[in-house]
Amino acid sequence: MSRFALAPLLAAFALAAHAQGYPPPPQSGPAVNVHYGWAEVLRVDPVYGPVAQVPRQECYPRTVTRRDDNHAGGTVLGAIVGGVLGSTVGKGDGRTAATVAGAVAGGAIGNRVSAAHDRTYTEQDTVCQPVNYAPQQQIVGYDVEYRYRGDVYMSRLPYDPGERLRVRITVAPAD
Repeated sequence: MSRFALAPLLAAFALAAHAQGYPPPPQSGPAVNVHYGWAEVLRVDPVYGPVAQVPRQECYPRTVTRRDDNHAGGTVLGAIVGGVLGSTVGKGDGRTAATVAGAVAGGAIGNRVSAAHDRTYTEQDTVCQPVNYAPQQQIVGYDVEYRYRGDVYMSRLPYDPGERLRVRITVAPAD
C-alpha cells in the first residue's frame, strides 16, 4: 500500500474513534507518561546531622547533718527570769537598773544554756544537677550517585538503596 493511501486511511480511523466518544488521552496526572526502571548505584555516602538531645537532670541522695540552733526561746526565758530576779533587788532607781541588769544577764545565761543543748540530726536530701552531653551525630540520609542509561545522577535518599535503585521515568514534551 502506498504512503499516499495510508494517510487518508489513518485519518478516517481517527475520525471514527473520535465520533464514537472515546476520551482523549490524559494530558496530566500521576500516571501519564510514567514508567519505572533500574539504575546502577555507583556510590553511597552517609550524611550526618546533629541529634536533638533532651535536657535532663541526674539526681542522687545524700546524707546531711543539721543542727537545731534556735536559741531565741532560751534567751527570752532567761531574760524574763533575770528581770524578775533583778526587780526584787534594790529600791527606786536601783530597782530599775537591777531589773535591766538581771534581764541582760539572764538572757545571756539562757542563750548559753540553750546552746549547750543544741540538737544535731541527720536526714536524707536529694540533690539534682543538669547533665550536659557532648553533641552527637547520627545518619540523617544518604547521598546516592547512580547511573541510568549511561547518564549519572545524584539524589539524597532517607535510606541506603544497595546496589540497584528503582527510578521513575517521566516523559513530557519540551517547551
